[in-house]
Amino acid sequence: MIRVLVTGAGGQVGTELARALQGRAEAVCLDRSALDLADPAAIAARVREVRPRVILNAAAYTAVDRAEAERDLALAINGVAPGVLAEEARRAGALLVHFSTDYVFDGTKEGPYVEGDPTAPVNAYGATKLAGEHAIAAAGGEHLVLRTSWVYGPHGRNFLLTMLKLAETRPELRVVDDQRGAPTSSRQIARGVVSLLGGGERPLDEAGIAQAAAASGLYHFTAAGETTWHGFAQAIFEVRSARSGGTLAAPRVIAIPTRDFPTPARRPANSLLSNARLEAAFGMRLGSWREGLDEALSAVQG
Repeated sequence: MIRVLVTGAGGQVGTELARALQGRAEAVCLDRSALDLADPAAIAARVREVRPRVILNAAAYTAVDRAEAERDLALAINGVAPGVLAEEARRAGALLVHFSTDYVFDGTKEGPYVEGDPTAPVNAYGATKLAGEHAIAAAGGEHLVLRTSWVYGPHGRNFLLTMLKLAETRPELRVVDDQRGAPTSSRQIARGVVSLLGGGERPLDEAGIAQAAAASGLYHFTAAGETTWHGFAQAIFEVRSARSGGTLAAPRVIAIPTRDFPTPARRPANSLLSNARLEAAFGMRLGSWREGLDEALSAVQG
């Protein structure tokens, strides 16, 4: 079987990648305790030890607000480490798949962003993720950099699980309604990555990986459709209520502007990404954000 190294295997995307690869690859899954991405020497040693054909870098510093005060650590993990992985992937003849973010843009564009639009991060997190993109490109190896957005899922720390937790004790929730994006579930992402590598329902093979490597580059990789954080929260409770047969009451979700919910890090008002390049190159799409939400809630509620 094709050997795949998954970094950040304890996170929300890494967990789902490990799950999606079962029976399709020889997956070597490393969480933060097994591989510290702030340590370049450790990264190089691990890649050389594992000798993977594919590296899926699902590890990242994702604490957007804390990154404003911990920029050096965020840069080490989001900016420097991807470059080390890319260098080691090139050395080993491996394909690197790396996840980036909508936060590389400033959010002032009216419509969805395309890959060639000018980048202008408005926070430290976005700046460090953009540094990672540049480091991977500079390494010159085969890679797929996938920009996604508003990632959530049944595992980890994310908006979906936060809303469900808050709903246990609060009859009313105030949620921002002037930021637009496409909530993208970790399961949609993992399934999409396996498809990109030619897996589908079959084990990964050299032909599929070679085809993916031939399309090396930067792609947007989000669910279809759009909403706001307020719309996303409303949908969460609507779907949860429907799945429970109406037995789970929904809190009242009040729409507020961003200015009424100040945070250390600024967020872009428009996080929409066009997936047209992905579809043209690979003939695939991730499905709608509502489909992803239904699947994620099914996994949470059982």
